[in-house]
Amino acid sequence: MIALMAFVKGIMLGIAIAAPVGPIGILCIRKTLTMGRRAGFISGLGAATADAIYGFMAMFGLAVITQFLIKQSAWISLLGSLFLFYLACNTMMQPVTYTLERDNRSTVNDMRTFATTLLLTLTNPMTILLFLGIFAGVSMGTDPIASLCFIVGVFLGSALWWFALTSAVGLFRKALGTTAMRMINGLSSLILIGFGCYNLYQSLQALL
Repeated sequence: MIALMAFVKGIMLGIAIAAPVGPIGILCIRKTLTMGRRAGFISGLGAATADAIYGFMAMFGLAVITQFLIKQSAWISLLGSLFLFYLACNTMMQPVTYTLERDNRSTVNDMRTFATTLLLTLTNPMTILLFLGIFAGVSMGTDPIASLCFIVGVFLGSALWWFALTSAVGLFRKALGTTAMRMINGLSSLILIGFGCYNLYQSLQALL
């Protein structure tokens, strides 16, 4: 019963963490519009995996790794900012294409899509700080099974949100023309640059 309750709590927390719109959400939406729901969902799975990794470290008290990430959070955030700028430039320069679902079967593309959001989420130090704060208030006692169920629930909850989001966005995909896709590319680039500038400002403040 304790493990089941932990699992349900994890699902709810995973949805709550994934739901706020940020750079990951922008990337998943754009990926869905340009390459289909499958590519968008794989992109979301990268973020869900990063959430599970940080959740695992916070829940099982991997203090050495956690403290290292906290101490180096400014540099990690700086790398994340540069990565966002790269993604923004890549989005802006990428030609407008419309890839059919059945054409989007490349394993290499899937791995690249997954790795992009995984790295982007891992380079956000606020993610681990968020998990440390949340997990400090979640009592699982000394039951490792309950803790593991909680982390699995976080992953599945996050994945469920990305599945719902990409499925909803996919419904409007075929209604978009070339002009609309150009506008989406431009808007996505500007939003990513905005997030990158904000992260850069915070990291420089911490370093100086």
